[in-house]
Amino acid sequence: MTRFSPSPVTAVLGPTNTGKTHLAIERMCAHSSGLIGFPLRLLAREVYDRVVKIKGPKEVALVTGEERIVPPGARWFLSTAESMPLDQGRDFAFVAIDEAQLGAHPERGHVFTDRVLNARGRDETMILGSEAMAPMIRALVPDAEIIGRPRFSTLSYAGIKKLSRLPPRSAIVAFSAEEVYAVAEMLRRFRGGAAVVMGALSPATRNAQVAMYQAGEVDYLVATDAIGMGLNMDVEHVAFASLHKYDGARRRRLTLSEMAQIAGRAGRHQRDGTFGSVAGHHDAQFTDEEIERIEQHSFPPLKSLFWRESRLRFDSLGTLIADLERLPSSPVLKPAPEAIDLAVLRRLADDPQVAPSVRGQAAVRRFWSVCSLPDFQHRGAEHHANFVAQLWQHLGQGLGHIPVDFIARKIADLDSVQGDVEKLGARIAAIRTWAYVAQRRDWLADPAEMAGRAREVEERLSDALHRALAQRFVDRRTAVLLRGLGGDASLLPVTLEEGDAICVDGEPIGHLSGFSFVVDAQARLADRKLLVAAADRHLPGLLARRARDLIADGAKALGLGADEKGRPALFWRGQRIGLLVRGASLGHPRFQPDRALDAIPRPDREALLAHVTDWLEAHLKKALAPVRALTRAAEDRRCSGPLRALLVQLVEAGGAIPRTEAEPLIAALDGPARQVLQRLGVRLGSLDIFCAAMIRADCQAMLRLMRAVRAGAALPEALDPAIESLRAVVPASALPGEGHPAYRGLGDQALRVDMAEKLIRAAHDAKGNAASFAIDPALAISMGLTAANAERLMRAAGFRRKATPADAGADAGSDKQRLWRWRGLARKRAQGPAAGQENRGHFAALKEWKVAIG
Repeated sequence: MTRFSPSPVTAVLGPTNTGKTHLAIERMCAHSSGLIGFPLRLLAREVYDRVVKIKGPKEVALVTGEERIVPPGARWFLSTAESMPLDQGRDFAFVAIDEAQLGAHPERGHVFTDRVLNARGRDETMILGSEAMAPMIRALVPDAEIIGRPRFSTLSYAGIKKLSRLPPRSAIVAFSAEEVYAVAEMLRRFRGGAAVVMGALSPATRNAQVAMYQAGEVDYLVATDAIGMGLNMDVEHVAFASLHKYDGARRRRLTLSEMAQIAGRAGRHQRDGTFGSVAGHHDAQFTDEEIERIEQHSFPPLKSLFWRESRLRFDSLGTLIADLERLPSSPVLKPAPEAIDLAVLRRLADDPQVAPSVRGQAAVRRFWSVCSLPDFQHRGAEHHANFVAQLWQHLGQGLGHIPVDFIARKIADLDSVQGDVEKLGARIAAIRTWAYVAQRRDWLADPAEMAGRAREVEERLSDALHRALAQRFVDRRTAVLLRGLGGDASLLPVTLEEGDAICVDGEPIGHLSGFSFVVDAQARLADRKLLVAAADRHLPGLLARRARDLIADGAKALGLGADEKGRPALFWRGQRIGLLVRGASLGHPRFQPDRALDAIPRPDREALLAHVTDWLEAHLKKALAPVRALTRAAEDRRCSGPLRALLVQLVEAGGAIPRTEAEPLIAALDGPARQVLQRLGVRLGSLDIFCAAMIRADCQAMLRLMRAVRAGAALPEALDPAIESLRAVVPASALPGEGHPAYRGLGDQALRVDMAEKLIRAAHDAKGNAASFAIDPALAISMGLTAANAERLMRAAGFRRKATPADAGADAGSDKQRLWRWRGLARKRAQGPAAGQENRGHFAALKEWKVAIG
């Protein structure tokens, strides 16, 4: 059973963190060739990358079930234990097997035991493992030299901690994908996220996750027990989320050696580490004895290893099964439990559609290689046996190769990066199967092409899985804050980026709306205090710079409008910085800055307020000039009481009032008062009293805003564009419910008051002293006023229509040819010179006149 060799065998035994793997790498590189077998594909890949840096890519090979990188002439090989090329005619000067204590593993133990017994280097052999392997080495390899390697640092028990209280640089260990994901999700909520490492991940995904952890993007790592197999990471604390695992047959408690193997990942070289449990997980609590033994690295020695015959005969399926069932002859070896490959072999050997096709040594050997295909998807012996039977059927056709279109289609079906973490993980497990198949040169006509395709798909899936893991389990913003706020929050780099985003260490935590800091809407309630605390110390400096930007922008970036509640407000770059509130008068509103501006340092704040006040005054000055002029006159006590009352009434009405409402005040005006009105641009019309400058569009728009400011109310809804632009004639339906000061309603139309006065004045001028007269209809037509509404205006002005004889012969369908006769209703002249001026132009007696209208 044991094959003796003259080359020396050295067993390097000790706890984790003793540098055993590093020693093996050094020894291998000192020889002309070498081979090391590892328990994990991930670990083999990690060491491969290290050796490539030493020897170069053309000299180093990587051989695993799913990956094969073998340059011509490669001399140093890194491999998984199952894939070690020991029977391919290669002669290695140095051979090592890592984690030899896995010979006690029920499922894979027989492979490691075989390597301990039979894997030998020409010049040197090294067996690496835990101290518990010492009795097995003495019994199975009696000529081996055993060297103990003490741990370089101290490993201490740190007790039970909540996930939210775990120290940074911690690894949390769980034993199922579901538990790993659950812990990672909780860490995302509490501590900003975690990297995820599981044996089922591809090397690319695992490396990307570890790189994220090593770079400090996250402070936590959630892993399965794969972390205990020599993966090198800067872990200071290992927390167990569970001390139970499913080993393929049953759920059991970890052995003391397994606990120590995982806990020993804490600490690096001479830096101490700690281990403990996660609070709330009842099956994760250590006993006092377990704690003491782990701290002292005192473990019960292994009493046996699992073994299965490796020198197989391929005369028939029965002979092969008998060899695989052979019992060991050594008392320290025990039969391995039935592995998946043997379970599949048994099922297919009894299958009448498969067994007859396996005849002869070559066929039996090849059939066993197909049965040895790992069940990467963990579907169970029955399902896996059906898949193996399908492959065997393809291999028995044609030239004995799996059809290219079949495997190409299977690979293409998996080439999709859509889906969540679970779906991507399932696709990676499936593609590993085809990657393994593609490594078998005797199964495919063109294995290199198919292996390349499988590798490309796995890389794409790995990248997508890494992104999905990071997106699902990493909140980098919270991680940055929690890491930084452990000390002084003011030391964190807070910057104002494009788009008004406020970032902490490059991560957005909110934005500035005007001068208000708004926490990211996606931030959880628990994060808000952290986000505000991170920005608080730096906010004044950012706001000072923002205030200087506002001043530098000048007038072009400021504007008036309605805020989210419809209130009149002042905006900078489209963001509110304050409200307009009631001031000393209608034409003099006051700027009320938002409270957020209080955080601006005083000098910058005062400069900003002065700039905004100056802008507001310049912006209002032109549009509200007539309002302010009338207001000043109304407040001037040198003016007569009736004049001041009339001006107040005019300002309050918005620039125009019906004459009938002001007749008593008009009658009381003296000559100087009328001169003041003339200087102010106020006209005492036949129907309306109005200030022509106040009924301009810009003034009316500003007055609407000012009235809302004075009332402390929301801005009214926008008017019809015709009203906004103050066209001469507009539909009456376009007027707001309360009417409009600049318009006089006339049936279904409304006429601007100054235009109404113009038409009335034209009628007076055309009349003169004649008993009958006609006016040109062009003016009314150009305004768009209809004949019926023109008649309404004339009636309101004191005229009434009377038909003439010419009306009877006129074409009823041609308004332009029809003549109309109006009778003016005389106004009696008032007494006194002032009244005479007022009555100038009005009829002195009842007159008859005719008007041609369109």
